[in-house]
Amino acid sequence: MLARTADSLYWVFRYTERADFVARTLDATVRLASLPQAYLGKGNEWESAVASASDLDLFKTLYATANEDTVRDFLAFNPQNPSSIRNCLQTARENARSVRTALTFEMWEALNGAWLELKSFDTNMNREEFSRFLDWVKRVVLVFDGAAYRSMLRNDAYWFSRLGSAVERADNTARILDVKYHLLLPESEWVGGSLDYFQWTTILREVSAVTAYHWVYRQSVKPWLIADLLILNRQMPRSLANCYEILVRHLDLIAEFYGRRGPSQRLASATLNRLSSERIERIFGNGLHEFVEDFITTNNKLGAAIAEQYLN
Repeated sequence: MLARTADSLYWVFRYTERADFVARTLDATVRLASLPQAYLGKGNEWESAVASASDLDLFKTLYATANEDTVRDFLAFNPQNPSSIRNCLQTARENARSVRTALTFEMWEALNGAWLELKSFDTNMNREEFSRFLDWVKRVVLVFDGAAYRSMLRNDAYWFSRLGSAVERADNTARILDVKYHLLLPESEWVGGSLDYFQWTTILREVSAVTAYHWVYRQSVKPWLIADLLILNRQMPRSLANCYEILVRHLDLIAEFYGRRGPSQRLASATLNRLSSERIERIFGNGLHEFVEDFITTNNKLGAAIAEQYLN
């Protein structure tokens, strides 16, 4: 496979995954904004959404304040934001069009149809209409990813697509956890308080894990158990451990297929081994924010290693 083909496939799946993440972030923020003021954190929940899903510095150059209207516009529709939902779907479609023959008919129809339908949405929506729009974005990505899973040959094209999804998903889950503690929780609020409960429950909804949480733990919402689910539990599709299990598996398949291992395989394996040996008590004891910040740095290094080894 040509490097540019692998690169386009990798980024098709990174951008569709990112569109889904931004939609989930906005949906969670709408839920938080609907709570009474007493349940909100020390920061502006709309600014927290930008910090989690995009570039806060870029946002501040375009808007005077972070509120529902400006953040919705920036994260959903603004063409100047590379990570807006609009730009993610557009860039994913452009990459898909450049490798049209590497995609199945079902995948192309799902992505191209979504791009055409996106143009019909009015950006001036009320909150209820906007929530329906976010549900549509999540459904579009689910249909596209399902089409890929059900119709692609299990060859190098499929393996590179899985790498894109897993690297992006790991980054997204880590950022959700980081922003939750770094920006939302007030310094005066103790872990496990009423504010903490509502924010953690919102995060579970953001990653479609409310049912999974109760199946696994069969307890009321507890911060350390939610962190355990999203960091260490390999059964959870969006957990860091599950993402790295996927990365190791597909990087190994690529290495076997091309007859060569390299830095990306070594880094992914080392990170999975570290996650396998971790315990949530130790993570909280050493600082959740510090752990997640280090993971994001490592995940970025893996993305760079994959690009250097296969995509350039």
